[in-house]
Amino acid sequence: MTVHEATLAGLAAAAAVLAAAAALRPRPRLLAVHATAAAEIQSSPRVRRRDARRRARAIDHEVPQLLDLLAAGSTAGLSAELSLRRAAEVLHGPLGEDLRRIAGAADLGARWRGELAAYAQRSSADLRRTVAVLERTESLGASLADATRELAASVRQARRAATLEEARTAPIKMLFPLVFLILPAFLLLTVVPVLLTTVRSIR
Repeated sequence: MTVHEATLAGLAAAAAVLAAAAALRPRPRLLAVHATAAAEIQSSPRVRRRDARRRARAIDHEVPQLLDLLAAGSTAGLSAELSLRRAAEVLHGPLGEDLRRIAGAADLGARWRGELAAYAQRSSADLRRTVAVLERTESLGASLADATRELAASVRQARRAATLEEARTAPIKMLFPLVFLILPAFLLLTVVPVLLTTVRSIR
């Protein structure tokens, strides 16, 4: 093979490698189609409802910690608003984000109690009870620390009782898969071979 032929062969091989790489490279149009499909899936009503339920559970999970922080702030001599602002700075979940947004709206001139009450109406029952405690302690002049501690203990006790009740119902929920799924499979693997062997031995 001459030098010229070797050069041509090398150029042909390089061209083949570049063509294969270009074929394997993701096309911008295909990437755009995949991105659009992913965005449509994420924006579907079912996904939005699932995300909303997950966020609501996360907010509800943070309510006892919010009550503890309000009690600590009140014990330190802070007002209800300052205690709420300090609690919002400590909470890192969705509840903390929403409380910081409410504090920002109050800085712009909104009434923080009205913003908090409107937010609680859209959230969990425990958060509505928290707002009710804030309003009651302000109107009656009662201790916010004692009221929030009592409410935190009540919320935790109710959730503990709900967890125990769910644990009691777990065996009942396991009956269906046990009877209709696990037991037939067990019989199929153990009893049926013995019956077939017995029938064959009788014949």
